[in-house]
Amino acid sequence: MGTISYTPTSVVLDPVSRVEGHLKVEVTVDQNAVTDARITGTMFRGIEKILANRTPLDAPDITQRICGVCPVSHALAASETLENAAGFTPPANARIMRNLVLGANFLQSHVLHFYVLSALDYVDGPAMPPWQPSWSGGKRLKGDTATKLVNNYVAALDIRRKCHEMGAIFGGRLPHPPTFVPGGFTTTPRKERIDLFKKYLAEVSTFIRDVYIPDVNLVGSVYSDYLKVGAGYGNLLAYGVFDQNDSGTDKLLKRGASYRGSAPVPTVDTKAITERVTYSWYASQSDNRNPTSGDTTPQFPKTDAYSWLKAPRYNSEPCEVGPLARMWVNGDYQHGISVMDRHLSRAEEASKVAAAMANWVGELNPTAPVYRQYSVPVSGSGVGLTEAPRGALGHWINISGGMTANYQIITPTCWNASPMDERKQCGPIEKALIGTPVDNINEPIEVVRVIHSFDPCLSCAVHVMRPSGEARVFTLAF
Repeated sequence: MGTISYTPTSVVLDPVSRVEGHLKVEVTVDQNAVTDARITGTMFRGIEKILANRTPLDAPDITQRICGVCPVSHALAASETLENAAGFTPPANARIMRNLVLGANFLQSHVLHFYVLSALDYVDGPAMPPWQPSWSGGKRLKGDTATKLVNNYVAALDIRRKCHEMGAIFGGRLPHPPTFVPGGFTTTPRKERIDLFKKYLAEVSTFIRDVYIPDVNLVGSVYSDYLKVGAGYGNLLAYGVFDQNDSGTDKLLKRGASYRGSAPVPTVDTKAITERVTYSWYASQSDNRNPTSGDTTPQFPKTDAYSWLKAPRYNSEPCEVGPLARMWVNGDYQHGISVMDRHLSRAEEASKVAAAMANWVGELNPTAPVYRQYSVPVSGSGVGLTEAPRGALGHWINISGGMTANYQIITPTCWNASPMDERKQCGPIEKALIGTPVDNINEPIEVVRVIHSFDPCLSCAVHVMRPSGEARVFTLAF
């Protein structure tokens, strides 16, 4: 019998649509499976440079402009970073309202992710935008079931809007709430605001319980094979979020790490976090630094580099962050690590957060303070570790002469969509793609499903570009 030879095929999707921001992926497919992957963040993020030599008080406002989907997390991280630098603890009312606004942001993001950014990978929708143009193969949900999910897609748009309106009750507006400041909060928890928040939350919670979770479970049952696709390394990292006491020692979702499915370690050593740039378009002076002394100096072009994302590592390991990591570390979801596990854990997290919000809003005291006077230290350093909907978010500041000497940010998608490091360890999404089956090389929807399960936000990971050359327009059907 003669030898059968296969020629590996390179597939480039640029841009990958239905993600926040600009993402390019190149995969090598051999014998109907992905054998290699490269994720590229296609624009430079310059927020750290913008913050340098400014008053630290600008950080909560400026860092929110990194992203319109998860600005609340940046507002919180920046405020906590400045408070940490000054050894400051805000009043309980501020902590609670921060939780409520952040919780509203989590809920809108999770609903957005499943219905608007991911459902189209699984459902055969009507012959109209946004369901068309679309790849024709691989859609198992059809007929009445598909019609139901399409209708729920429309309902989800309304629920997402109401999540924004709910968060704006205390946040002032969403996106980009101006109420997060070092020292506390700028909104007072009046009774009428509390009552209105409760009304919104009841409707959103009902949607999560009666529509969102059943729909995710339905997709999970029809695509049960995706419980074995996209595992990646199995390294999970969570900074923890939603403080339930003023000291921050009790969090709704705990801090910790798990390696390859092991029992979570309930601590995170910030000194063990480094950023590698061997395959990133940054100068060597930025390499292998802890964010406390980090540097963001671009270098383009650069031999072998292929992304504007740095490569964060924890104890030299690539780590996945996000709802699955949080729920795994917290002990709420430990069924598996896969494409579908990311969707299922995200829905369960939405339910958990909504239930906690119902308790927090009842803890607000309309007569208690929301702010205490805060002063920027003349010198010092601070760190703010929290979670965005997409995963672990960290801010670091060095203050000198009362001004920002250095500011560093590591976003969730920098963790998940990072490129290789000097040990040639690929990033978590790259690793999750390897081994993914591809039925039709001309319509590699399987690749997109893996990427979308991480809910990447390149707006957070990269930010500024310098235009040059002629514009290139891509029309992709997936």
